[in-house]
Amino acid sequence: MSLEELVSKYIGSAERVFCEINIAKTGPNIDVLGVKKVLEFAKAYLEDAKYYRDKNKLEVSLASVTYCEGLLDALKLLGAVKFEWPVKRKRKSEK
Repeated sequence: MSLEELVSKYIGSAERVFCEINIAKTGPNIDVLGVKKVLEFAKAYLEDAKYYRDKNKLEVSLASVTYCEGLLDALKLLGAVKFEWPVKRKRKSEK
């Protein structure tokens, strides 16, 4: 897989998560406004990734989208949001 294909795959996965993400009913130690702020940062990293991909700066794009994924994963681990990362289904010939 080329770097360009990898970047596009990660960006597509993150875009899909943002379409489906739900903020969880949080416990007393997690502030919903704080969760929303972190989601804003994650979206900004995703937009940066798309910008740099379009400028053919693929290394920067990949770094940006992985920051986005890291923030989303951290929120998920804290139980602040609910989502599933898209997974590629294996073709019958790959099983």
